[in-house]
Amino acid sequence: MSNHIITRLRSVIAENPMRPATRIRRGDAWAVQTYSQFGAKIQRVAQGLLDLGVQPGGRVGIFLGNSPEWSEIDFGALSVRAVPVPLYATSTPEQIEHIARDSGLTVMFVGNQSEAERVLAADLPDLQRIVIVHPYQGMGDKVVSYTDFMADPDLAALDARLAEASGDDLASIIYTSGTTGNPKGVMIQHKALLAQADALDKFFTITTDDHSLCFLPLSHALERAWTTVVLLHGCMNTYVENARTVAEQMILAQPTMMVSVPKLYETVYTTAHAKAAGSSAKRKIFAWALKVGRHNQYAHRSGRTPSGWLRAQLKVADKLVLKAVRDAMGGPKTVLACGGAPLRVEIEEFFGSIGLPIMEGYGLTEASPLVSFNAPNDFKEGTVGKVLIGGELRIAELGEILYRGPNVMAGYWNNPEATADTIEDGWLRTGDVGYIDTDGFLTITDRLKDIIVTLGGKNVAPQPIEGLILADPLFEHAVLLGDNRPFVTLLVKPSLPHVEALAKAGHWQGGLQDWLASNELLEELKRRVEELTAKLPTQERPKDTKVIDEEFTMDNGLLTPTLKVRRREVEARFKAMVDDMYARLKERYAEHH
Repeated sequence: MSNHIITRLRSVIAENPMRPATRIRRGDAWAVQTYSQFGAKIQRVAQGLLDLGVQPGGRVGIFLGNSPEWSEIDFGALSVRAVPVPLYATSTPEQIEHIARDSGLTVMFVGNQSEAERVLAADLPDLQRIVIVHPYQGMGDKVVSYTDFMADPDLAALDARLAEASGDDLASIIYTSGTTGNPKGVMIQHKALLAQADALDKFFTITTDDHSLCFLPLSHALERAWTTVVLLHGCMNTYVENARTVAEQMILAQPTMMVSVPKLYETVYTTAHAKAAGSSAKRKIFAWALKVGRHNQYAHRSGRTPSGWLRAQLKVADKLVLKAVRDAMGGPKTVLACGGAPLRVEIEEFFGSIGLPIMEGYGLTEASPLVSFNAPNDFKEGTVGKVLIGGELRIAELGEILYRGPNVMAGYWNNPEATADTIEDGWLRTGDVGYIDTDGFLTITDRLKDIIVTLGGKNVAPQPIEGLILADPLFEHAVLLGDNRPFVTLLVKPSLPHVEALAKAGHWQGGLQDWLASNELLEELKRRVEELTAKLPTQERPKDTKVIDEEFTMDNGLLTPTLKVRRREVEARFKAMVDDMYARLKERYAEHH
């Protein structure tokens, strides 16, 4: 089998010319494109790049939201052995400038006016051409429309360019969103992406009847790698342009496959529990149905057929509760995966109980991104699965996870020092802390750089503690602090609908802003934090809690593109509040001693 993506994709197109390849919602209808039409567009993009003089190894920027065009441009660039460089749709002119200059972009594909204007606002003397998918009035000379850019393919010229292709070619330079410093360009090879796709085939049965919902940003290594898997299997990929519409799109699209970050699963979990909280009868039925679902799952997992009585109960539980939650997820799934951040065990159990087991995996951009994953017949809740076939794991000092395998990056673009720091003797230093159990399953406990070291030298891993607190739906975000401080404290962002419900039940005065600043809310939050962390060792229990009422978004820099909280940013943004909290605690401590 070829280890170049385009050679494989050409075979898929030849075998499935009339099958649907891409789909996107336009108004009230689907715009669908067959594999043959998709292939023709890819060739026209490739010819446009040839006409522009893009050389093998030349870098091409992709700066647009998820859409069929994203994949056409991606595969069009790969067809002429160019290197796609994705940019997040939220990128600022400064970020664009850094990535475009660092990678040496000569052409940039953009979606609409907003993206075009941000590129034009950056100082990029080497950028020859901006190609726009949705043109607008007064674009200027440097900007050309996507349809005008595409050209009728000279197949001989395209074949000649591809004849030299190899699996060592770069399939992408992906800039890590990085929670600190300037993003670094991760060089991912064709053979790395294909090694992952082939490893998944040994555990998952994906057929051309399967179709996926693509709503995580394609500029992120996880969605990018997964979309490659989907399209190389001759499946249909449904693109979601605006991730905020994912709940309705799941129902409209009815996908059989989906890869997501925990946020989506958390939302479904919270919504389902909130709907059941209406009355005590509803709550009892809901809890009973989940228990029945869970026992059925246990039976299947241990290789037994559930008893007749259990199966009969499941039919009732399904009718009353479980099917409704599955329907909200767009029906049954062949693949339902989760990555990008830790998934809480109670959420994993919940989805298993409703008949939609989530396969949690682990990876990082530097591993293209897959390191380990759970599979339908080989999984363990609370872990991120077993290492990718062909890969190896090792636990270094301080518990850091090291990975070696066929999909480790070729290095950081133009940055040999950073590469040498990250890859030692072929082993990738992940920066994550964890352990491997006796069955070979990996568990992640925290990020190495997130480990809090208190003044007393105590090491505290914040993620498990934050997970405990977030199990209570009143908390939307929880950030544990305490690095280089005498003890740990907590910043929380409460969930507004739950604050409202509390206020109404307690007849609090005023409106939402008054409630967020009220003593009643603070006391309730503190009480719950104490209850949830009561069994932890003293050094891991927060000594004080403060409320943040600002939203956490990508735009304000408090969330990464995969919706992980940027701990350092939060601490810097609320520095005055944090300093004040520690000053008061110090005074209180002095009074008592």
